[in-house]
Amino acid sequence: MKKLIVLFCLQLLLTGCNGCSRSSRNNHDDSTRQSRDSHYSKTAGNVIQMKEIGGVYEIPVEINGSKMNFIFDTGASDITISATEARFLYKQGTLTREDILGTQMYQTADGSISEGTVINLRTVKIGNSILENVKASVVHNSEAPLLFGQSALAQFGKISIDYSRNEIKFE
Repeated sequence: MKKLIVLFCLQLLLTGCNGCSRSSRNNHDDSTRQSRDSHYSKTAGNVIQMKEIGGVYEIPVEINGSKMNFIFDTGASDITISATEARFLYKQGTLTREDILGTQMYQTADGSISEGTVINLRTVKIGNSILENVKASVVHNSEAPLLFGQSALAQFGKISIDYSRNEIKFE
């Protein structure tokens, strides 16, 4: 059964992209693509500007070289992307079959349980910090928002939020 689910997820990735989910993927710019040979770097004092939209805070993040806006979500266990973004990354050649790790059950904020595909993000760049090989989940819903969760946040020792300046400082 698990092999069937993984094959289904692969098929989702291989099908056409119908545009972006409501999670605000930015226009892709090849000149900002990070090399796959980038090494882990974390610079002290990395400050990110947040943008409040509808009561949530979004932050700019690059996933495998593609710019996207994520909801800063300390309650999310993983970085989460929709099937739409996964297809986009696959079409760009920055998400491959080797990056698909399997499936996992997730509990959402409303208490419901759903299945997601677990993937490896080769690079996650936030400000001047680059994280490598970060676990993420693909939600099988094209309308799902992008969530910047604990699979990335836990890799920073200290995070402080200044709501008066709409800034997050990664230390």
